[in-house]
Amino acid sequence: MSTEQLIDSLKRVLKSRHVTYAVLAQRIGMSEASVKRLFSQRTFTLNRLEQVLAKLARGAGDAPEEMTEPQESALALEPRLMGVFYLLFNDWQPAQILARYELTEAELTKLLVKLDRLHLIELLPANKVKLKVGRHLRLRPSGAIRAKHGQRTMADFLAVEFDRFGGNFRFEFRDVSPASFAVVHRKLDRLAAEFNELAELDSTLPPDQRQSIGIVLGMRPWKIGQITNLKERPRMRTTHKDAGD
Repeated sequence: MSTEQLIDSLKRVLKSRHVTYAVLAQRIGMSEASVKRLFSQRTFTLNRLEQVLAKLARGAGDAPEEMTEPQESALALEPRLMGVFYLLFNDWQPAQILARYELTEAELTKLLVKLDRLHLIELLPANKVKLKVGRHLRLRPSGAIRAKHGQRTMADFLAVEFDRFGGNFRFEFRDVSPASFAVVHRKLDRLAAEFNELAELDSTLPPDQRQSIGIVLGMRPWKIGQITNLKERPRMRTTHKDAGD
């Protein structure tokens, strides 16, 4: 069966079960747009299509989406352990890690054993691994990794000129209403989700066809006085009596 035939068969199965793209997207934790894009790309090899579908199915499980405090603390205290977990989370295999990074097999095995004891992975025979965390894993907002490495990592990320590395950086500030603030907030959340969805689809590619990309999303109230030395006058409080005059 060709790739096109397989995709068409999958579409027929979904249709026969009255499963729309929107419903499928909700079940596997992806956006409807990403699901449509997956089925419209007919350039997949059969092997890659099988890998992608397997990953989509894997993303629908009940694995935790946040590490425990002890898990984060262990990673924060040992940078190489954190680095190996990051690579495994991005679907690197131990053999690929050994080929790219300066680690001996004994050192890597020791790190894998630690990750297994932390219940972040399941270490299988021949140093194969299975993740025991969700595909949309997030760091704890006030966890040990952010506390120990957050500021230094952010400073290092923002220190370079983005355009020199093919990146894009913009800082915009305008006066907007609370309603507009909420709209942009939702769009940022959706962009972050789509970024992770694309990374999940691309995780079937070999490591030499991928690169680590950082993306910073954030917004908050911000006053121009921080850079202009303009100080606001104290605001007058309106009393009920004043309002009625």
